[in-house]
Formats: sequence, structure tokens, C-alpha cells
Amino acid sequence: MLSATFTSMILTSFEDMLAVQAGLVAFIPMLMGTGGNSGAQASTAVIRSLSLGDVEPRDVLRVMWTEWRVAFLCGLTLGVVNFGKMLLVDGMLLGNGNVTVAVAATVSLSIVFIVMFAKVVGSFLPIAAEKIGVDPAVMANPLISTLTDAVSLLIYIYVAKLILKI
Repeated sequence: MLSATFTSMILTSFEDMLAVQAGLVAFIPMLMGTGGNSGAQASTAVIRSLSLGDVEPRDVLRVMWTEWRVAFLCGLTLGVVNFGKMLLVDGMLLGNGNVTVAVAATVSLSIVFIVMFAKVVGSFLPIAAEKIGVDPAVMANPLISTLTDAVSLLIYIYVAKLILKI
């Protein structure tokens, strides 16, 4: 509910911009889902490492650096695949006239940044929870979902403003 409140507030504040480029709205669930899944995956890996004793809170920078590099490669791969998918499937096969090269670039570049953000947050929060004495398995995923949903939307909107000049 908290996440939905934040995303609703963000969407409402950028309603006019999205009205100009209404086709962008269709890709919001995919982007938010990608962020949530990426953050949850990183969180699960870190929680497992914490429980096995492979990672300690003092390893936070090393873990975040590792996840950032993985996130960059995952995000880049997803972005490239999505760019082609949007142009071929959404644009040509499904005849979605809203899918232009610029829109595909906007969504695809957003994926890169969203995955990078989500994985870094997903690796940091469980370690921070462990450090302050809260069970990471209980706290991490709800907080990661809330953060990544809201920030994914902001990333998408600002990338759209930059690329599409809206």
C-alpha cells in the first residue's frame, strides 16, 4: 500500500508529461517489475551469504561493488534485448505506433539504470538490517519493493525527459 501511494503520487505529479507521450505508460509495470525482481534477487543472495557466514556487515562495500558490476551487465543485456524486442515485436508485429526508436531507447536505458539501482539497494539493505540487529529476511524485501518501485518510476520519467525532450 505504501509503495502504491508513492507511485501514485509520482504518476500524478508527472501526469501532464505522460499525457504528451501516453505510450510510455504501457511500459511502467515491466520496468517496476524488473526493478523489484532485480532487487529481490540481490537481497536473497546477500541474505543467504549472511546466514552462511560468507558475508559480514563490514563487507558491505565489497558486496555492493560486486552487485553493481553484475547489475551493469544484467541491465545492459536486458536493455539491448528489450530495445530489439520493442522495435520488432511491439512496433512491427503488434503495430504499436507509439513505439519509436526514441521510446525504445528510453525504456531500454531506463532498464539499465533501474537494474543497477535495485541490485545495489538489494545488496545494501540486508547488510544494514543485520548491522542494526533486524532480521534481514523480514525487513529487506518489503523495503526494497517500496524503494525500487518509486525510484524506478522516477528514473524512467527523467530518462524520458532527457531523451524525448518532454
